[in-house]
Amino acid sequence: MIQTIRRLSVLAGLCSFAWAATPAATLSRDDQALLEEISHRSFQFFWEQSDPHTGVTRDRTRLDGKPNDYAARDVGSTGATGFSLTALCIGAERGWIPRAQARERVLATLRFYADRAKDEHGWFYHFLNVVTGERNGTSEVSVSDATWLFAGALTAKQYFHEDPEIARLAMKIYQRVDYQWIRNGDPYLMSHGYRPETGLLPARYEKYCQLALMYLMGIGVPSSKPLPPESWYAWQRNPNSYAGYNYIGVSLLWTYQYPFAWADFRDRREARPPHADWWGNAIIATRAHRQFCIDLQKQFSGYSATIWGITSSSSDHGYKAWGGPPATKNIDGTVVPSAPAGSLMLTPDIALPALEAMKKQFGDKIWDRYGFTDAFNPNNGWVSPDVIGIDVGITLLSAENLRSGFVWKWFMKNPEIQRAMDLAGLEKVKQ
Repeated sequence: MIQTIRRLSVLAGLCSFAWAATPAATLSRDDQALLEEISHRSFQFFWEQSDPHTGVTRDRTRLDGKPNDYAARDVGSTGATGFSLTALCIGAERGWIPRAQARERVLATLRFYADRAKDEHGWFYHFLNVVTGERNGTSEVSVSDATWLFAGALTAKQYFHEDPEIARLAMKIYQRVDYQWIRNGDPYLMSHGYRPETGLLPARYEKYCQLALMYLMGIGVPSSKPLPPESWYAWQRNPNSYAGYNYIGVSLLWTYQYPFAWADFRDRREARPPHADWWGNAIIATRAHRQFCIDLQKQFSGYSATIWGITSSSSDHGYKAWGGPPATKNIDGTVVPSAPAGSLMLTPDIALPALEAMKKQFGDKIWDRYGFTDAFNPNNGWVSPDVIGIDVGITLLSAENLRSGFVWKWFMKNPEIQRAMDLAGLEKVKQ
């Protein structure tokens, strides 16, 4: 199926082995058919579950597309909307919808966030009403979720390069972001966000997590309030090790996926010690995670070499930010399909067989209009009735990068991102 095709750069002092899989040039006919089906169903979620006037995407809905109580409350997600902007580019490129319809939805979304959505110094609320745009409950202004929106806006800017209004709106959204304010007095590190009732959140992005794209975009923003390039090296490169896999980050699997779905870190390495290869690091972390799940089979017989993956998701006991290694609390045997699906671009040799096995063994229960359910537990039979927008989104983007590399191609055409990589000292590795 997928062959190991290149040698990874070594993370000095951390990564002790040399080979990992990257997307191969060709996929089998069966691989392509499965990816097409998963991708098209994932796209359908964004097309159907985003408001046509605001463009805001629902945070979650039922797997079969029918309304549920949560969707009926019109709870939207800024992060999911960033994935939706990117999904519209994929849908147009794949011919799933006419390009003109995709462009109109992109314009509606960008107009809403540029001119109507409530923001704080250019940053947006995590959850908001899909129709009115009003803040949902006590939702926080989220640096993480706003970053996915900015990434989607810049992707659409390059895909619809012939439309000056899309370019203007995308840059209006991106350029006004105040990266100085979000540091709250720290010279380099960003706060997690803001609540008007209490102010900027005390927690900072100071250890490895989903922060790579957040800091990259802050360094590259063409405004008077960017992040200084030194911010890239201000956060901790906290080491992790499991079953002989050595890598950076004691974090959840999705944090090794999201930043790298837009920014192309392949064949780039930091100029400074430990000369981190973040693409290679994500591959190693994924392999360690799969082995971690295989080892959990002693406790939960539903895990195996092909039924694996735990990342933030629904569960039988509510939403959980969980995974490992090391194991987080309350792991109960739940499997999250977006864990291997989000790693398609990283480790297709283990991700594709996992999705094939899940669909073959459990498809009658976990597969419907929008593809895979958000999570299921093969040990007790529980199946989430819902899909979650960001999980559907990383599935679609990762699959597209494996198939074509289009998301990387579009996003990396933005000169601001190229400039940020240069300022951060992310050098191209000579092959």
